[in-house]
Amino acid sequence: MTPLTELRRIVAAGPPFPDGFVSALEDDPRAGARVLGAACRKTLGQTVAEKGRLEKLMQFEREAAESGFHCVAGVDEAGRGPLAGPIVAAAVILRHPIEGLNDSKQLTHDQREELYERLRASSNPIGTGILDADDIDRRGIQSANYGVMAQAVAQLVPQPDFLLVDGFLIKGCALPQKPLIKGDSRSASIAAASIIAKVTRDRIMKKMDTLYPGYGFALHKGYGTREHCDALQKLGPCPIHRRSFAPVTASLTTESLFADENQ
Repeated sequence: MTPLTELRRIVAAGPPFPDGFVSALEDDPRAGARVLGAACRKTLGQTVAEKGRLEKLMQFEREAAESGFHCVAGVDEAGRGPLAGPIVAAAVILRHPIEGLNDSKQLTHDQREELYERLRASSNPIGTGILDADDIDRRGIQSANYGVMAQAVAQLVPQPDFLLVDGFLIKGCALPQKPLIKGDSRSASIAAASIIAKVTRDRIMKKMDTLYPGYGFALHKGYGTREHCDALQKLGPCPIHRRSFAPVTASLTTESLFADENQ
């Protein structure tokens, strides 16, 4: 009879389990073994459910392939609404889904970081685009949104022949596209892009927090929280603030605090 310590090691390693392993645990006279059998059944059920969830998330990618497209990319952005920092977009050709993949907003910080690293380490092509606050002020946020997404797509190798885009069509992009409302929760490719864009931007804002202390960029990532607006009133805007956004415009009277940095 296999010792419980060895059985625990096999269970901890996770599926796939050896043929007949789970049934043998469930029929084992030892209570500890039967507990392990129940744990295995639960794990197998979760594995099946996750596989089904990922298959559903690949629905639009499959439909594009059935329509004759061979290289489908998901595109999403992060940072459209903040008062400071860049807007970042990502485009991902998801050749195979990754367990746990989901809309970045539905994930914890640690889950996003882990999936980001797994996506970067995978064979799935990834492109990113970044436009800073000056570009946003010059172009306007909607034009910047189109531009940064197009920039991310242009970085992909190979180039896609079809795009799944979160929310809207990319104006000026000649590639065939399908916009998906709440696409980051409906398409695996867009979900992957949402993670890449979100983590990339969060890391940028963490660096900005060390360059421009006092605003709390590492915490709120440039969004218009009460703490951020209070800091704007006290310190005025810094070089990464979007001066075309109303709360920043209202605080321009203290811009001289950073005059030396813009020379």
